[in-house]
Amino acid sequence: MRALFLLPLLSLLACRSSSSGSGDSAELMSQVREKLAARDAKLLNYQLEGTQKEGDSLSAGFTFAYRAPQKMRGTVTQPARTVSWDGKHLYEQVEANKQFTTFTSQVSAEKLSAFLTEVFTPFVPDGFRAPLLLRSTKARRALSHPKAKEAVELSMPLEGDAGGGMVVTYVLRWPTLDFLARRTRAPDGTEAEVRMEEEHCDAELGLCVPRKLTRHAGGLQVGETVLSRVDLKAPLPNDAFTPAAPDGYSVQTRTLVDSATQESGPKSPTGG
Repeated sequence: MRALFLLPLLSLLACRSSSSGSGDSAELMSQVREKLAARDAKLLNYQLEGTQKEGDSLSAGFTFAYRAPQKMRGTVTQPARTVSWDGKHLYEQVEANKQFTTFTSQVSAEKLSAFLTEVFTPFVPDGFRAPLLLRSTKARRALSHPKAKEAVELSMPLEGDAGGGMVVTYVLRWPTLDFLARRTRAPDGTEAEVRMEEEHCDAELGLCVPRKLTRHAGGLQVGETVLSRVDLKAPLPNDAFTPAAPDGYSVQTRTLVDSATQESGPKSPTGG
């Protein structure tokens, strides 16, 4: 059973949109990038706790904490694991074999960023971080959405061989860019969707984040994420991201190096 289930799912829920020329689309895209950056700047600290369920499997509990600019800590209950990044080192604590590992990095900044994204993205539900928009992303205004008076759709074909011709579409509330849905369509027509069902809104920050997300494929709900705690303000202390090995744990240090013989880092928490 997977430990976390925040996986890209495919969808189809067509939204009518107004027609606009390429100039209008470029102007809207510029506004979107500016507003997403401003939104991210508001979310300097947050702590999440919840459960995730995929199909008929048992729920798995998880927590995630973030402190700007680049401190993260995630835990998952099945299998029990904690992964932390304090801005310099990555720490992995695995309960099953009582193993505590400190990873130092000698990889390029670009590869390190990609690696950390792979490790921590499964802990972070949609709507808490701005989507990574490719240069090919197109924006268009949606005329209506059940949970928003106005919305914007951001569609982009995934690039490179790994993308496989897949197209991802984010639907965000306008102008606050709160998450409403993420849809993906594969070249063979396979579709699925992640939908925001309930949200937590903060009037002072002027934004909303999902409290409940459901995942759909083939017209059926196949999973859900429910957050029992959403704290967008209280920061964890710095030392919370630099854990010490518990008593009785085996301790090791490994190095991530930028080469063909690079040591492997901790597996993504979605590893089954």
